[in-house]
Amino acid sequence: MPTPHPHPVLRALRVHPVKSLGGTTPQTAEVEPWGLAGDRRWALIDGMGNVVTQRRQPLLALSRAELEPGGGIRLYAPGLEPLTVGVPPDGGTAGETVVTVIFGTRIESVPAGSEAHRWFSTYLGVEVRLVHLDRPAERRPVDPDFARPGETVSFADGFPLLVTTLASLDALNSLIAQGDHADEGPLPMDRFRPNLVVADTEPWAEDDWRRIAVGGVVFRVAKPCSRCVVTTTDQRTTERGREPLHTLGRYRRFEDGLIFGQNLVPETTGTLRVGDPVTVLR
Repeated sequence: MPTPHPHPVLRALRVHPVKSLGGTTPQTAEVEPWGLAGDRRWALIDGMGNVVTQRRQPLLALSRAELEPGGGIRLYAPGLEPLTVGVPPDGGTAGETVVTVIFGTRIESVPAGSEAHRWFSTYLGVEVRLVHLDRPAERRPVDPDFARPGETVSFADGFPLLVTTLASLDALNSLIAQGDHADEGPLPMDRFRPNLVVADTEPWAEDDWRRIAVGGVVFRVAKPCSRCVVTTTDQRTTERGREPLHTLGRYRRFEDGLIFGQNLVPETTGTLRVGDPVTVLR
């Protein structure tokens, strides 16, 4: 008799306090309506207000941010002294806001202090500013084609959370190993920057998920995640290759793009813990 497949389980949590920087892998995380607590609440912008990511600045891969009590962050980058940045005073209630453009959408955010701007500008060699999303319940709605009224998102690409599975990564790496750029594999999960990593599934099982529960928290699967050039960036060297986009283009090309992982919207809030069971509700 075949051995039953193990029940899916949450293997890892990943929180990226600043968009496009490295983050942390906590054992627990709080789910808020707009994503994991502290995830992508900060971002860098250029002089025109456009959000700056690894798409333009792969050097960001070598820097990282850790959450501080109260929502502040501790920043680390090669060649610079670490810097602690607090949440801007009043959370923007009575302070300055700046127009921030993310994927063509204009929202308001609150600039950090000048020391943070200098720190990042020195590191990247171009003028940038650090901004904070002070009112995540109000500032940025989820794409209405995939959202319910009132659903919002942080500075994440488009949806509050992203889930991937270890089995799908293994399957992708097997395909890379058989292809034209086998020397670039195997790829680690950090190329895909997920929030939730699930173990003990079949490869690509997440393609069929529509609603899942992780522990006691319920999520709606909004749409597949289309991948971009950031996935080709080695997060330890900043070098770019052809993979995984070359292989995704051959085997995982769908109407939504080159797909790896699924975007989630929380239906409830609560605490996630590594080791929580993952239940497919439909």
